Order: sequence, then C-alpha cells, then structure tokens
Amino acid sequence: MLTLRPSQDRGYADHGWLKSFHSFSFAGYYDPAHMGWGNLRVINEDRIAPGTGFGTHGHRDMEIISYVMAGNLAHKDSMGNVKGIPPGDVQRMSAGTGVQHSEFNHAPDETTHFFQIWITPNVTGIAPGYEQKNFSAAEKDGVLRLVASPDAAQGSVKIHADARMYIGHLQGSQRADLQLDPARKAYVHLMRGALQVNGQRLETGDALLVEGESQLTFSEGDAAQVMVFDLSA
Repeated sequence: MLTLRPSQDRGYADHGWLKSFHSFSFAGYYDPAHMGWGNLRVINEDRIAPGTGFGTHGHRDMEIISYVMAGNLAHKDSMGNVKGIPPGDVQRMSAGTGVQHSEFNHAPDETTHFFQIWITPNVTGIAPGYEQKNFSAAEKDGVLRLVASPDAAQGSVKIHADARMYIGHLQGSQRADLQLDPARKAYVHLMRGALQVNGQRLETGDALLVEGESQLTFSEGDAAQVMVFDLSA
C-alpha cells in the first residue's frame, strides 16, 4: 500500500533566519498522525539564511544524517570534528551517550538548503561517532545509490539502526527498481523534480508511506532527486 503525503501537508516554520518543512512532528509542529514511520523519526528540510545557523545544542541516542542540496553546512561538535558539508556529502552522527554540535551557514550571500534525518537506533548508550562521505552525481545517476546502512555495504556510511537509505537521480527513460520485504516499511521523499513511483506521480516535496509492498519502481523522472528508506516496521 502506498499512501501519498503531499508536500503542502508538511509542517512549516519560518524563523526568519531558518525556513523549515517538517515531514513528521517536530518542535512546534505536532500531528499525532505523523509522528514518524517505522524507525524513521524526523525529516526536516531546512534553509539557513547567509551568516546564520543553529548554535551549540545536544542530542543523545539518535542516528542523525545530513544531506546538503545547495550551499555548505559548517559542522562543529564536542567530538572534535570541524567539517564543511558540501552538496553530495552524506554526514552521519551517532549521538549515543550525548553529543553537542552546531551547524552554520557562513556564506555571505548563499542560502544553505539541506535535509536532516533522524533514525531511531537499535542500540543505545554507545560512544558518539561521526562519519562523512561524498557520493558523486555520477554514482546516483539512473540508480538508487545506497548511502547509509547498518553494515556499511557498498561503501555507505554505517548507522546503528535497522534501516537503509538510498539516493537516486532519474531523468526521462531511466528506471530504477528496489526490492522490499513486505513485512517491513519504506518511505520515499522526492527532494527535487517530478517522478513516478509504482504509477503514483510525485512532485517536489511529496512523499510516499509504503507498507506491504515487495517492489518499488521509479520512472519518468523530470530532474528527479529522490531519497528512499527501507525501515523496520
């Protein structure tokens, strides 16, 4: 079963320096029908104004993935990591027993547009950890590229959660298939463009909540950039 989650149904917050869409309940946005999906807890689509950002704040016992669409995200944390995250990089931070970090857009004239994803871990109380890898556009062209997994398969970043995350770019006649265990859940979020998923048309910002399916077929992309999650039920 595929359930459409239209882009306009997401929560939205405009803080001036930050404009954020929330796929699931977060901060001041609360919707009891959308508290997460499987072990996927948060998808926030954030736009940070030039010269601003999130000051130092804490997390614990959560797998956090950041993916930048445009601009650059400056990350600094209590583990000693000081990194810039450009488009194409996937950053994984395992909060574990607790981590403090900040995220800023230091550019004077460019908005940073990025997605932050939280996945509930299958182990708690671990030491905090950090990993960052680049996945080129060529690696994602016409395919679903595995970018995060519990076993670091295919060079993906390793998460401490029963979930796999894919990113794909599809255009025109390109087609990609993903085999699923019908006993699990999946989630599809179209970051950019337009795309058909099992015959369901998606536009930018739309999502699909998936359950009881054995395969997803992605086709008829129009500059489509999509992220897909294979999740525990």
